[in-house]
Amino acid sequence: MAHFILSAFADEAGGGLLNQIDALKANGLTHIELRGVDDGNISDITAEQAKNVKKILDENGIGVSAIGSRFGKIGITDKFEPHFDEFKRCVETACIIGTKNIRMFSFYIPEGEKAETYRDEVFERLDKMADYSLKSGIWCCHENEKGIYGDVDGRCLEILTAFEGKIKGIFDPANFIQCHVEILPAYEKLKNYIEYMHIKDCRMADGFVVPCGNGDAHIVELIRRFNEKDGDRFLTLEPHLKVFDGLASLEQNGGADSVKEDFSYPTNRDAFNAACNALKTVLAEALA
Repeated sequence: MAHFILSAFADEAGGGLLNQIDALKANGLTHIELRGVDDGNISDITAEQAKNVKKILDENGIGVSAIGSRFGKIGITDKFEPHFDEFKRCVETACIIGTKNIRMFSFYIPEGEKAETYRDEVFERLDKMADYSLKSGIWCCHENEKGIYGDVDGRCLEILTAFEGKIKGIFDPANFIQCHVEILPAYEKLKNYIEYMHIKDCRMADGFVVPCGNGDAHIVELIRRFNEKDGDRFLTLEPHLKVFDGLASLEQNGGADSVKEDFSYPTNRDAFNAACNALKTVLAEALA
């Protein structure tokens, strides 16, 4: 049985780091997957800036589940060395911040071309990244993402088996749905390699991201199956819900019914709160 720890991409609540911390605390979440911070993207900050982020998080009792980096999110035909140099700095950031995990990707494939054509180059790059980070005790955690080499379950399995003991897996059900991958068979295929899970739901029919439990990601069943693992396991909320700036005025004028059906919210904080409430609901059902 797992011990679930709730984390989130709190930059989706809006504002700087203190606002993100406030949103986490207000919703009872103890950890953050760092992405946007006051000084920019977590992938780009300096060592001194990372120390300041660490200080603020420690003062507020917030842990870091992972660095939500952008590495591996460039084209496979783009130059790798500058990207790799930036990755090295992010490994230092992870060490300073105090997390063992860096979220990463397996490079965008040119549109219309077969992913398998670029397998050797993808694997060479992944190998360099994993070797470098592990020297500092930091794990590369691969997230499935539409358009990259590891966008479908088969190629994710290929990566995770080839790099077993060097790269861990992140399971993002909404991203799989947007690639027309059936969720529960994909989970069974990848379950032995999954380090943590992104909680993000999506409708298969139109690819629209919705609060968890309202789409086709089978979130309740996924959590039940993930609960079969032992030890601490992060469930990291990534809301990606639609914020519609004009919703508040529409509601005042009684014209928001069609917008509400698509789970749109007047502010980032409202969307984040709704996502947190949905997570608590499905988690309670899964563990009942």
